[in-house]
Amino acid sequence: MILVADPAALARSASHVSRADVVVVIPARYGSSRFIGKPLARIGNKPLVQQVYDRVSTVRGVKRVIVATDDERILTVVQNFGGTAMMTGQDLRTGSDRVAHIAQEVPADVYINLQGDEIPLAAGFLEDLILPFIGSDADVGTLKRAMSDERELSDPNVVKVVTDEQGFALYFSRSLIPYVRDGAAGKTALIPGLHWKHLGIYAYTRGALIRFAGLPAGSLERSEQLEQLRLLEAGIRIRVWETKHESLRIDTPSDLQRAEQILTHVSTRGEPACHNSSL
Repeated sequence: MILVADPAALARSASHVSRADVVVVIPARYGSSRFIGKPLARIGNKPLVQQVYDRVSTVRGVKRVIVATDDERILTVVQNFGGTAMMTGQDLRTGSDRVAHIAQEVPADVYINLQGDEIPLAAGFLEDLILPFIGSDADVGTLKRAMSDERELSDPNVVKVVTDEQGFALYFSRSLIPYVRDGAAGKTALIPGLHWKHLGIYAYTRGALIRFAGLPAGSLERSEQLEQLRLLEAGIRIRVWETKHESLRIDTPSDLQRAEQILTHVSTRGEPACHNSSL
């Protein structure tokens, strides 16, 4: 079963979104183990953090955008391009822990954690989470997109998600899930409607976010290095909605050139068709 946002619920949430106080927080850490200084890496004429910030700033219903960083260099760059940034401690474990730190100082109804290396290619990417989340009773929400490239199945940088029939996450993993036991010998086949990519964006109520930050990291989170598993291990459900909009994920320096090519295409021709644009 493929679940997407209910049109009636979207209409109701669209009418309420202007009244909801939605803050988007972009965690941006300088010391990434795979890519030191990634938020400041340039894509075209802008650093990565600005590419993300500028696209978020145009999204319907977003009242405020804040970069949460642990590094003065990122703080300065954001302030220089006219954005808002706040310092957080270097001891915070994950992006959502940084968002929780911001929530202690910035009141809001809904907090969106958009990872600083996930570039939306259209406003609809965030709206596909914000609108249904506001119209639901979920405390935590996120997005998935259908996989379109078999190479992603074995790529540990591509996080996979499986959900129940109500659209709540059962598990997230860097490994292939679900495994198709009776597939062709020696070949892993991508099956539409079965294999889904998890995207680096979360919606939280303030209460859920503060609770998340107070939980210890469990064995699954430590093993997979996926912060959302902290919630599942604690029995907190995560609602997952589908999006067909594309995003660019920057994991390594080799992703930068391709990202620049895609962003140039978007600026001249609009959002590409949904096929392997996520890096």
